[in-house]
Amino acid sequence: MPPTVVITGASAGIGRATARLYARRGAQVVLVARGEGGLEAAADEVAALGGRPLVQTADVADAAQVEAVADAAEKEFGPIDVWINCAFSTVFAPFEEITAEEFRRVTEVTYLGFVNGTRTALGRMLPRDRGTVVQVGSALGERSIPLQSAYCGAKHAINGFTSSLRTELLHRGSGVRVTVAQMPAVNTPQFQWVRSRLSKHPMPVPPIYQPEVAARGVVYAADHPGRKQYYVGATTLATVWANRLAPALLDRYLARTGFDSQQTDSVPPTGLDNLFEPVDTGPAEDQGAHGAFDDSAHSRSWQETLVRHPAATAVGAGAVVLGTVRGIRRLTSRTA
Repeated sequence: MPPTVVITGASAGIGRATARLYARRGAQVVLVARGEGGLEAAADEVAALGGRPLVQTADVADAAQVEAVADAAEKEFGPIDVWINCAFSTVFAPFEEITAEEFRRVTEVTYLGFVNGTRTALGRMLPRDRGTVVQVGSALGERSIPLQSAYCGAKHAINGFTSSLRTELLHRGSGVRVTVAQMPAVNTPQFQWVRSRLSKHPMPVPPIYQPEVAARGVVYAADHPGRKQYYVGATTLATVWANRLAPALLDRYLARTGFDSQQTDSVPPTGLDNLFEPVDTGPAEDQGAHGAFDDSAHSRSWQETLVRHPAATAVGAGAVVLGTVRGIRRLTSRTA
């Protein structure tokens, strides 16, 4: 029997790329998002690649809508095996320029959307004592950067919530697993859709990875949910270690570089904004998995490859730590 996989945020970016990977396995893929154009295009891809799609239009900030998604999924395909929380929204702006309504909306989607999805999944998985929940996290949940206070706060909250839940599952000896796949900067359409008050077009902080790299990390985490979390991309691991070894120095470095590194003149503004309403409302608006930074995005990650080969992971981690220490020394000389 092919697995049943629910993916929120499946219309674009990492969610879309993850749906393709599961489709190649012949999985039954429940595609969840607000934008009908992106969802229908994703469903066509899943079917063409050998999977069975089910489109569910829903706002993950609404717990009742998420419950309805699960009911429809199990009615159509049977028990849910994997639930992947990937949907999010954000605002690029200094904190004082983000309204209370905007901050609340980012939190409701990016944090409470994961809570709603997890609660719904557990409501069906716990009685069966099996199933896996994967939270698609971010390096920014470990190390915050400027101009993304709402998003960073939500990603930090996901880590805390998931750690608490994990201990509860361990306490009861549950067969249900929950894990986090922590992501680097990824070339997704969010940078065309995001609400922004920056003077230039927003961009991910280089180095940038393609969504297929992230998707491979998500699927691997779902296949091996015994670990608390997985780091995808060498920059994610380096960011975590730099924050642990020299957090104050990293604060000063990001204060100096974090504004310019998230803006570019090379991409014109789109005028789109999906914070409260989807922008991919029809077939012509489908953006696929990739954003506007294909020319500079990496399609491979040596660190992500090493994760799938445990014997080599220690060597790779040691190399990252050594490189991080050297980088911190260079930063120290620059900021002294």
